[in-house]
Amino acid sequence: MMRLKGKRALITGAARGIGRAFAEKYNSEGADVVIGDIDIARAEQTAEEIGAVAVRLDVTDPESIEAAMAALRVSGGIDILINNAAIFTAAPLVEISREDYARVFKINVEGTLFMMQACAREMIAQGRGGRIINMASQAGRRGEALVAVYCASKAAVISLTQSAGLNLIEHGINVNAIAPGVVDGEHWDGVDAFFAKYENKPLGQKKTEVGAAVPFGRMGTAEDLTGMAVFLASQEADYIVAQTFNVDGGNWMS
Repeated sequence: MMRLKGKRALITGAARGIGRAFAEKYNSEGADVVIGDIDIARAEQTAEEIGAVAVRLDVTDPESIEAAMAALRVSGGIDILINNAAIFTAAPLVEISREDYARVFKINVEGTLFMMQACAREMIAQGRGGRIINMASQAGRRGEALVAVYCASKAAVISLTQSAGLNLIEHGINVNAIAPGVVDGEHWDGVDAFFAKYENKPLGQKKTEVGAAVPFGRMGTAEDLTGMAVFLASQEADYIVAQTFNVDGGNWMS
């Protein structure tokens, strides 16, 4: 359908996993895709494979963000941002370290906020509006016993989406978010390892359990999220502002 033809999209953390799936789908919908990732070698490989452009981007580093914005500025600007870069951690409350807390919030919350800020400034200067899509999580909708820090970080992303959406729509910039459920892949292999450690389960058991508990009947895939990502970036979503959409196979209703 080429719903994103003529649009320029920056996707953070897109060298692999969900971000890569977004990049591939956006490419197929006609967008000019820029893959922003701290792992520039992997990003360049992915960009070559799918027909995109790669830029080194550390969402926690103001100089890295500005360098990425400068590169976009001289090569066509930006119409769409997907804030996908994030990390996960888990531990019982009494074992949470300040270092883990700071790292998760620096990437998941501070990174999301200041990427929104930088891209919004570019979009406002361009005068053609834009779309910002933040990656939240079902973990941001509820507490989980071993996942306090990650849950809190994703709850903050939902809140930032609401505030930024209300603030930026006057400039024609729609800000919304996607809240995935349990998504199979490299990321969830790491999540499973945390639960194996703290719940004394064999590797793979937690992953099997959560997949079986999804009403749809299986864990999600990165590709399951791409339809919502395209929709929110398209003209069909013009009147949608400050919302977070669950794409989780029925795991959470709100």
